[in-house]
Amino acid sequence: MTVSTWQDASVRDGFAAIAKHSPFVYGLTNYIAANLSANVLLAAGAGPAIGAASDWTTTFPAGAGAVWINTASLMSSDEQSLRQVARTAHEAGTPWVLDPVAVGAGAAQYDEFVRSLLEFRPAVIRGNASELIALAGGDATGKGVETTASSADAVAHAAGLATRTRAVVAVSGPVDYITDGTRTVEVPGGDARLTRVTGAGCALGALTAAAVFATGDALQGAVVSHTAYAAAAERAGARTAGTGSFAVAFVDELSLLGRREANA
Repeated sequence: MTVSTWQDASVRDGFAAIAKHSPFVYGLTNYIAANLSANVLLAAGAGPAIGAASDWTTTFPAGAGAVWINTASLMSSDEQSLRQVARTAHEAGTPWVLDPVAVGAGAAQYDEFVRSLLEFRPAVIRGNASELIALAGGDATGKGVETTASSADAVAHAAGLATRTRAVVAVSGPVDYITDGTRTVEVPGGDARLTRVTGAGCALGALTAAAVFATGDALQGAVVSHTAYAAAAERAGARTAGTGSFAVAFVDELSLLGRREANA
C-alpha cells in the first residue's frame, strides 16, 4: 500500500490539470448537496451542470468530460433518469462516478436499484465504509447516510468490489483508501468537520469525476481528488472554529490550491 499526500508532485499536477482543461462535468445529485457540489467543481476549475431537466439526460452525458451520479438524486429524479444518464455515459465512453448514498441502510428496493447501475460500468465507485461494504455484499449496515464502520474495515471489501466491477473503489473516512483491486493508495489527513458539512461527501464524487477526466486515469483521478480534499480540509480547519466558517473556508482552500499550482 502506498500513501498519497499533497506533497506528491503527481497529485498537484493532476489537480492543476482540472483548471487547465476546464472540463464540463455533468451530474445528478440530491438537492441538499447540489450547491456545494457545483461550488467544489468551480473552485477546482471545472464547469458543472446538475439535474435531469428536459433532454439533458440523453445529451449531456455524451458531451461531458465526465459524469457523476449520486443515487440520493432519486429524491427529485426518477429511476429512469439515473439509468439513462449511466447508460448514455457508458455508451459514449464518458467516465462516470457512482456514489451509492445510503446503500445497505435497510431500504431493499433502493439497494437493488443502486446495484443495477453497476451494469453501466462506472469508472469510480466512491462512498463511506458501510455503503461500500454493503455494495460489495458484506453485512455492514449504515445508519441512514452515515457509516457505522471504519474506512479500514472496508479495504478488503473495496478491493473485492473493484476486482468484480473493474472500477476503482474509493472509501472515505478518517483515512481514505482507493483501490483498483490490485493497487491500494492510502490518503491520510482532512478534518472531522467534513462529516458535519452537508453534502461534503457527495461533492467529492463530483470532484472525482473532474479529476478522472483531467488525469485520464481512474485510479490517479480518485487519488488526486481525495488528496486535494484532505489538503483543503486541513488548511480550512487550521484557520476556523465552527462548522459554518469551515465550510466556506474549505471551498476557499480548494480554489487556492488550484491557484497556487497555476502560478507555480
